[in-house]
Formats: sequence, structure tokens, C-alpha cells
Amino acid sequence: MGVNVSVVAVDAGNSKTDVALIGEDGTVLSTARGGGFQPPYVGVEAALDVLAGALDEALAALPGPVGSVGHVSACLANADLPVEEAELAEALEARGWGTSVQVRNDTFAILRAGVDEPRGVAVVCGAGINCVGMVPDGRTARFPAIGRISGDWGGGAGLAEEALWFAARAEDGRGEPTELARVLPGHFGLDSMYALIEALHRGTIPLTRRHELTPVLFATAVAGDPVAGALVERLAQEVVAMASVALTRLGLLEEEAPVLLGGSVLAARHTQLNDRIAELLAARAPKAVVRVVSEPPVLGAALLGLDVTGAAPEVHRRLRAQYA
Repeated sequence: MGVNVSVVAVDAGNSKTDVALIGEDGTVLSTARGGGFQPPYVGVEAALDVLAGALDEALAALPGPVGSVGHVSACLANADLPVEEAELAEALEARGWGTSVQVRNDTFAILRAGVDEPRGVAVVCGAGINCVGMVPDGRTARFPAIGRISGDWGGGAGLAEEALWFAARAEDGRGEPTELARVLPGHFGLDSMYALIEALHRGTIPLTRRHELTPVLFATAVAGDPVAGALVERLAQEVVAMASVALTRLGLLEEEAPVLLGGSVLAARHTQLNDRIAELLAARAPKAVVRVVSEPPVLGAALLGLDVTGAAPEVHRRLRAQYA
């Protein structure tokens, strides 16, 4: 008699993929990790091949031969629009990995990992920024979250670009003075913004290393630099604006509801940023309960899967306890 898998949970980000196979009683049967999920760059089928590799590894690690495989709950980066979720769900269904498939943006995994029921709002600030919300009746709130064309501001990459912009203008006289003009090039061992601009432009320093400048920005803000401080303040306002709108759309603004903070920038717990978010949100949504998510997103994908299968509350609790 084979091992029956109730839920295949997939949390696939740009840099890594986590897969967890969940039994009918909520037991984590096996796990695996694979590479990043990037369909815009490699195509859908090649991106799904990355997921397939992680799934094969998880199936091979089961404590016995595979019996049945049920629902596939996939929370995927780059599934930013409902139409993209539908397209990816169709592509996953064609792979035949389970009896049913649901695809959501990966921000939903972070939200569901942090709440005991599918109710609340999550704001994620990593390389970019995104916000989603959900309530038990199935309604959701979300934003396109695909950059400036969808009205977004923030995220680690965006903060680094803003810091570079202000630092460049400070050095050449077009803008107000800021310590960023010294500390940003100093991070790379350079003595001027001109040298840093040249290095980034000519590829001596890869553009991908710009994310290293975000912690430098926060440290400069803490030291009292007004330009850096204004950028941190704007990010706090953006986080609160997204959270407040999502709460309003779901009718949660006047109720006690969780607002979860996730992603590398918010999970770093920069006191100046996170405290300011809590302060601003208290004014706009006094009953919101703010906390940083520490649970792994693959737990959220698994819980969303159990929601679909109608698993009993004790099954949810058993699953969560294994990630405590």
C-alpha cells in the first residue's frame, strides 16, 4: 500500500522553490528545495521544469512508494495577475501532478502562514513590494504589483535606486547634501559617486549588487541623515497605504485583523521603519494587529491546500506545529 499525499505545497520565489508533501492527517511527509521560478525569463515550461525537479526529489524522499497524490497548492512568484494565475494553473494541470490545482501569487503564502484562518492582510517588501488580503468567504484584495506602471514604490531594488539618485545629485550639486553620497560608494571601496556610477554603468560592479545598498540606506537614516530618513518615511507610508486599502476592500478596517509584514526588508526589523509603520497604521486602522511573519511561506501554501481539501481544524494545527 502506497503513501497517500493529500496536498503538494509549492512556494516558488525568484531565487528558490520549496516543496512539501502533506499527508491526510497534516503530517509533513517529505520536503525538497529547488531553484528559482522565473517564467518571464525562461518561459513557462522551463520554469515548471524547475518545480518538477523539486517535486521529484520530494516524492523520492517519501517513506514508501507513492500511493495517491491529491491537491496541488502552488504559490508562485511572477503570478502577479489573475490571468497569469489561471495560465499557470492550466500549465500545471497539464503536468498531471495531482487531482486538482490552485495557483496563487506567492504573497498569499506569506499571509496564510502567519494566520490561523484565511483572514487578514500581508505586505511583503523584498526586492519589490506587494500586498494581499483574504477573508474566509473567499474574497481577496490585491494589487498588480508589477512596478511603477502599476503605481508601486518601494522594495529593496527601488530603495537602492532612490538612494543612488539622491546621492548622485548631492555630489554634483543638483540636489541637497546627504551622507549617502559618501557611504554608498564607500560600501564598494570607492571614493565618489562618480566612481560608483561609472562602475555600475560599465559593469565593474554588477547591477545586481545594488540590493546591498538598502541596509546602507537604513543605517544612514538611523544616523540622522534627513534624505535617507525621508526615504524610510516614504516606505512606511507606502506600506500603510497598501495595508489600509486592502483592509478597507475586505471590510476589515473597523475590525481587529492581522496585518503581517514579510520579505527581506520588513523581516529585517529595522526599528525606524517598522515602528513608524505601526504608528501610522494605528492612526488609519486602530484595530489592526501588526507583526512580522517568521513562519516559512511553504507552510502557507500547505495551509491553503488544506483549506481547499476541507481538512479538519486539528489537521491544520498538526501541520502548523511541525513548523513551530
